[in-house]
Amino acid sequence: MTTKKPLVAENDYSEPSNNARWMWLWLGMGAIALVSATLGGLLAVSMTSTPLMQTKLTPKEAEVFESASLAGEGLKFSELTRPVNILVMGMSVLPPDIQDPPKGAKKPSYLPQVNSFKGLSDVMLLVRLDPEEKKIVILSVPRDTRVSLEGHGVVKINAANVVGGPALSAKTVSELLGGVEIDRYIRINVLGVNKLIDALGGVTVDVPYDMKYRDDSQHLYINLKKGKQHLNGDKTLQMLRFRHDGRGDLGRVERQHTVMRSLAEQTLNPALLAKFPQILNVVRSHLDTNLTVEEILTLVNFGVQTGNSNMEMLTLPGRASTFNEYKTSYWIPDAKQIEKMALENFDLQVMNLPQSSDSTQQQIVIKDSTSGNSESLQNLMRSLEVVGYSSTYIPEPWREPLDTTYIIVRNGNRDTAEAIRTILGFGEVRVQEEGSFDSNITIDSPVTIVLGKDWLENQNDTNFSY
Repeated sequence: MTTKKPLVAENDYSEPSNNARWMWLWLGMGAIALVSATLGGLLAVSMTSTPLMQTKLTPKEAEVFESASLAGEGLKFSELTRPVNILVMGMSVLPPDIQDPPKGAKKPSYLPQVNSFKGLSDVMLLVRLDPEEKKIVILSVPRDTRVSLEGHGVVKINAANVVGGPALSAKTVSELLGGVEIDRYIRINVLGVNKLIDALGGVTVDVPYDMKYRDDSQHLYINLKKGKQHLNGDKTLQMLRFRHDGRGDLGRVERQHTVMRSLAEQTLNPALLAKFPQILNVVRSHLDTNLTVEEILTLVNFGVQTGNSNMEMLTLPGRASTFNEYKTSYWIPDAKQIEKMALENFDLQVMNLPQSSDSTQQQIVIKDSTSGNSESLQNLMRSLEVVGYSSTYIPEPWREPLDTTYIIVRNGNRDTAEAIRTILGFGEVRVQEEGSFDSNITIDSPVTIVLGKDWLENQNDTNFSY
C-alpha cells in the first residue's frame, strides 16, 4: 500500500553538507531581495485597491465584468486561485478618430498618434489564465471580425470600442464566444506598447520576410530585413503594424503571436517581478484598466510561474470574406468551430451562441412590408448567415408598411426570437399563437421576420463598417 506524500515535507535531521547550507543561504537571500525590491517598487506606484482606469465605467458598464472583485477567495495576493479572463485591446488613435477638424481647415500632412483610448481597437486579445490547468490561453480576435452591434447593425468588431468603449467590446467578445465571462479589461495605447517593449529590454525575433512600407501622413516608416534580430520598441511596432503582405488580418495575427511568444520566452522569469513596478510606472499613462496594482502583480506572478511552455495561442475560427461578398473586407466567424474552441479552452459547459445548435437546419422566412432595396435585403440575409441561420425571402403584397419589424416565432420559442433581435439590433418579438398573427401576414416558418419602417431607418447602420 502506497502512502501519499505529505504536503509539507517532514524534517530531515541528518547533517546537511556545507555546500547545501550555502545553496539554501543564497537562495534565501535572493528571495528576500526579490520580494523587497518588488514591494518597495509597489509603494512607488501607490499600492492601492483602486483600479488603474483613466476612463471611469458607469454602473451599467461595470456590470459587464461579472466579478465585482478578484480579491478574497477568488484571488489571493500574488497567487491566482481560479481561472480569470482578461480582454486586452491595443489602441492606435489618430486625431480624426477623436475630434472633427475645424470647418474649412486643410487636412494636415502629418497625423501624430494620440495618447487616447477612444478610437478603433487595433488589437484584441482574450487572455485566460487558468491555475487549475496551469496554462495560459491567448485568443486573438481579428479586428475585421464581422459582428452585429445592437442599434448599429453589422460592423467590424474593432468598432465596438468607438461605440461603447471597453464594456461593449467585452460584451461583444463574450457573445461571440457563447457567453464566456470577462473579468477585467486592459487598453494600452500604441505609444505605450513602444515604451513597454523598451522597458522589457526589447525582443529577439525571427522576422519572416522583408517588410517595407512608408506613410508620411503618420510618420510610419517600416523597414525590416528578413532574419533573426533583436528589436527595440520602435522596430517591434513596425513588425506589428505591417499589413501589406496580402494576408490581411491573418498575417497581422500571426506576427502578433510571433512577438508575444518571443517576449514570453525572454521575460517570463523571476526578474520580471522585480522590474514590474518600474515597467508599470513607464506605461501607466498609456494604460486604461479596471485591474488594480495588486491584481496585475498577481497575474504577472502567475505568468512567471507558468512560463512559456504552457502557453497556447489561438485565432478566432473563421475565414476571410471573398472580394465580391461584401463592400468591405471581413473576417467571417465560424460558429461551429468557435463553439468547439470555446468548450475546449474556456471551460464553457453550455454554449449560448446567438443561434440554436441546429440553426443551419432552421430556416428563417423574411418578408418585407416596405419595398426596401434588394441590396440591403441581401446584406441582411448575409448577416443572419454569418451566425448560422439560413434565410429565404418571400415577396408578399402589403396594404401599408408596418412601423415596426416583427420577429415572429411559433411554438413559444421566444429565446430564438430574442437572439435574432439582438443580431439585428431592432424589431419586436412576437410569439405566434393559434391562427394567423395578422390578417396581412402569413406565417410560413417557425421563425418569420417581417421588415418594417424601423428596418429602413437602420439600413445605413446595418452597412456601418470601419
